[in-house]
Amino acid sequence: MSMTTTRRSVSKDPMFGKRSKSCPFTEAGINYIDYKDIDTLNQFITEHGKIIPRRISGISLRHQRMLTNAIKRARYMALLPFVASD
Repeated sequence: MSMTTTRRSVSKDPMFGKRSKSCPFTEAGINYIDYKDIDTLNQFITEHGKIIPRRISGISLRHQRMLTNAIKRARYMALLPFVASD
């Protein structure tokens, strides 16, 4: 006698289900993220100077790559710090 189990998707309560994240850059129609726009870049950096990951921020893959490059360029040009000062 073979016992096979199948996984069934259980519908979750809508109050605790996954919320869909939308990319703020796509919604705003931004095609290029400029490294000189420090106010925008600071929104996606933690207090310790780390770049917030895509799974948390909800940014699309294309814009996350542009954002990462813009942050790295701004750090190199000394517009943003590499690490947070204590």
